Amino acid sequence: MEKIFDNTQVAFSLKSDTELDRAYFLFKMIDSQPLVRIGTAVTNFAIKANLPVEGLIRATVFDHFCGGINENDCISVVDKMFTKGVSSVLDYSVEGKEEEEQFDAALEMTLKTIEFAKERLAIPFAVFKPTGFGRFELYEKLGEKQILSAAEQAEWDRVVARFDHVCSEAHKKDVALLIDGEESWMQDAADDLVTDMMRKYNKEKAIVFNTLQMYRWDRLDYLKNLHETAKKEGFYIGMKLVRGAYMEKEQKRAEEKNYVSPICVSKQATDDNYDAAVHYMLEHLETMAIFAGTHNELSSYKLMEMMQAKNIAKNDNRIWFGQLYGMSDNISYNLAQNGYNVAKYLPFGPVKDVMPYLIRRAEENTSVAGQTSRELSMIKAERKRRKGK
Repeated sequence: MEKIFDNTQVAFSLKSDTELDRAYFLFKMIDSQPLVRIGTAVTNFAIKANLPVEGLIRATVFDHFCGGINENDCISVVDKMFTKGVSSVLDYSVEGKEEEEQFDAALEMTLKTIEFAKERLAIPFAVFKPTGFGRFELYEKLGEKQILSAAEQAEWDRVVARFDHVCSEAHKKDVALLIDGEESWMQDAADDLVTDMMRKYNKEKAIVFNTLQMYRWDRLDYLKNLHETAKKEGFYIGMKLVRGAYMEKEQKRAEEKNYVSPICVSKQATDDNYDAAVHYMLEHLETMAIFAGTHNELSSYKLMEMMQAKNIAKNDNRIWFGQLYGMSDNISYNLAQNGYNVAKYLPFGPVKDVMPYLIRRAEENTSVAGQTSRELSMIKAERKRRKGK
């Protein structure tokens, strides 16, 4: 397979010299772990104390990793990326809100993004997080098969109603809907609910997509069991495959509560697990659709090779590659340039509400071996190429 991800001219074709310099500065900062920790603490403090830091955050880290403060703000970014064949997934990235009115607000925002997606070829998916629609503890309690009080049951019924409302709209408007994965100890209840939505709305094709975090060693079996259920009951499976974003939290909790960690024993085991799930889904593409969310070049090449070996068209609508905005442009833009379906997750929301998301991204970049140094070496190569012109 030709190595296409090294082409920095394609990767950064949309970035001006100034934007490239900003990206270099940001990843240089993220590359230093103590700096990420200090920066995170200072930023959190400044935001809580209402210090005027929003402008600075907006001009640096926010604009690099986010599309804007509201959905209309994102349109110029969406249109610009689409000139290079890269689609967008508008992701309302407000985290950690626990009140009913905020769940309803997240519901309204998701419905708005579905409407947006219906009108724009550049936005093929909508997305939401299970905890955007209901309290974490409620999912956890259900997952542990605890009996809910009458008030909790009523609360859960509202969560189910929000899921159903959004999935029904997505189905009506023919917009694929990604539902993000979260911590393992709340995921069982979310999985059951998403499967119910697939039963209901994936009768003709995959509209509702769940997420499998492949750093969990049990997820491939979960996929195979779900496939058996889907065959019996006659529905399609939509699945976003990712490696996962909560590793340290997962391992810490497993230690504290003295249970076997759900996380694969090594990075290699995770990679193998991820690739095995991709392979399994391609083997059963007649009843499945895959959104391969990965910043891993090797996994991306493997998926491309499998598609080639099976004579699957590069633009087959059942196969999408996905990366986060502001990261792995060398993968996204080169895939698009070569005719594959690619979508970037484009987070948006008020600056201070999106900060938990941004902080997680920075921490994730520092903890994923080689991610930041790869970004830096790509940016360096492109700066050098431009200077050499």
